[in-house]
Amino acid sequence: MEHKVHATSTGQEVIMHGRFTFADHENFRGVVQLLDDPSAKRFVFDLSGLEFVDSAGLGMLLIAREAAERKKLQLVLRGAQGQVRRMLDLGRFDALFTIQD
Repeated sequence: MEHKVHATSTGQEVIMHGRFTFADHENFRGVVQLLDDPSAKRFVFDLSGLEFVDSAGLGMLLIAREAAERKKLQLVLRGAQGQVRRMLDLGRFDALFTIQD
């Protein structure tokens, strides 16, 4: 997985590309550390560039959710398509996250 980070007026936006799998767990730790921004109120994962996510990738999103809850941040998943959207639907992530098209 490749990612780019953009600061927004309310927090951070992470634009993700490629495949999000267990192999990305070290890289994703740095992304989760972005949640420590004390001025942030909202954190967005733009998944529109992801073509694949496995169960480990879903687990990493859950780790980010837990970190966001501790910081009282709104966490949004945006733009999931194809296999990624099916995995989010199958995992009932809509009950855990704000999901935007």
